[in-house]
Amino acid sequence: MWGRIGRGAAWLGMAIFGAAALYAGVTVAQGNLHAVIPGELYRSATLSGPQLEATLSGLNIRTIVNLRGASPDQGWYREEVRLASTHGATLIDLPWSARRELTDAEVADFMARLKDAPRPILIHCRSGADRTGLAAALYLAAIKRSDEETAESQLSLWFGHIALPFTPFYAMDETFERLEPSLGYFDS
Repeated sequence: MWGRIGRGAAWLGMAIFGAAALYAGVTVAQGNLHAVIPGELYRSATLSGPQLEATLSGLNIRTIVNLRGASPDQGWYREEVRLASTHGATLIDLPWSARRELTDAEVADFMARLKDAPRPILIHCRSGADRTGLAAALYLAAIKRSDEETAESQLSLWFGHIALPFTPFYAMDETFERLEPSLGYFDS
């Protein structure tokens, strides 16, 4: 009897994980564009030229933060540079990796650049889930002084981030957890 229940639970777990992964994939494929703070901070995946054009115009984006780093050999990057210039937006390139924790220096550089960046700001990485989630969480925590739950919600499945320790992108969660005391969050 327990064997069938155990197998059933395993299948249920796999089905739930599969549905979550499918949801994350669809979210990313649609650009994963969300307002973090309407009129101030937005997050997305790397947008196609027409998507980025519409976003820059529609939201009056003044700063683009590209967490993939400068990639002049890539078409998407050349289009992003062109559209940023056309719309008078500042482009900030930061070469973050979702597969390793950020250093304190990388976090400090990010915070310094965003503190006085013209707003509204659009932050993006490839999928808009992992690096972008950490960037949005850090912005909310350090610049807006949001509560811990609000900041951490940026690293969630809602945006395509799967926060499980065995995933390669869990480094973003580990970075945030390491920084919590410096952000004023303490375990009770």
